[in-house]
Amino acid sequence: MQNSFFRILMEFSFPLLQSLILAVLMVGGVFANYKITSFDENYEVTWGFDHVLSLNQGTQIQLSMDTSSGSGFASKLNFGSGFFHLRMKLPGNNSAGVVTAFYLSSHGNNHDELDFEFLGNNEGKPITLQTNVFANGMGNREQRIYLWFDPTADFHSYQVLWNQHQIVFFVDEIPIRVFKNKTNIGVSYPSRPMQVQASLWDGDSWATDGGQTKINWSYAPFKANFQGFDISGCSVLDISNILPCFSQKYWWNLDKFWKLNSSQQKAYDNVRNKHLTYDYCLDNPRFPIPPPECPQ
Repeated sequence: MQNSFFRILMEFSFPLLQSLILAVLMVGGVFANYKITSFDENYEVTWGFDHVLSLNQGTQIQLSMDTSSGSGFASKLNFGSGFFHLRMKLPGNNSAGVVTAFYLSSHGNNHDELDFEFLGNNEGKPITLQTNVFANGMGNREQRIYLWFDPTADFHSYQVLWNQHQIVFFVDEIPIRVFKNKTNIGVSYPSRPMQVQASLWDGDSWATDGGQTKINWSYAPFKANFQGFDISGCSVLDISNILPCFSQKYWWNLDKFWKLNSSQQKAYDNVRNKHLTYDYCLDNPRFPIPPPECPQ
């Protein structure tokens, strides 16, 4: 599927993004060194068991959703830092109300969570990528973008870097969001071991047009496909202590990953300027006084 929205968007921004992608890959190519890993090595199905299909000798998983259930999976281990990724191909056709999610989440009260949420839409309209950051139970940090490609047409990589200095969300190596550690000014920062999770579920009440556009179940079952099941993370056995996961023996904790490099910063600025559709930091009616982590 390649509708008019995506053709216009690509014509407008793709040449610059293409050059920025190449620059980022040249500087930060360590991110792209994935190995082929079967799903069962690091993950397990957690719900909707009869709505999960293993493909290509376990190197691809398909989640489906219909009126009876959605589905999801999670990593077998919890992690205290790392660089986490999945390759995803989203449901096509009319997917309004359908949410495909890739996220990290801790357990229990006052949880931490890092979200990629893809909000489906009717064919011909853009799918929204919403990110959110929860720390110590506090969320409400939504940012939304329109992607510069059709995420239903092919697989793309979605990645989260998490260390003690910053959290960065990436799409195909391009940084789309940065959340810095500002605990020095009283801002909570994710500090609990988190599980890597993915799911396909019914967000009919809120996901598309604020819940006004509902799921058209005649297009069910909706299907999302996932690849890339290797995990670069510091696994945690003692869930009360993630300090060992800050060690610089892990590549993602090295000094060069404490902030964006110059090529990444240019790519990030381009995404912010051309593709950002909502930022809670800029929502004055909702937050008359911007949250302290926002640029002042």
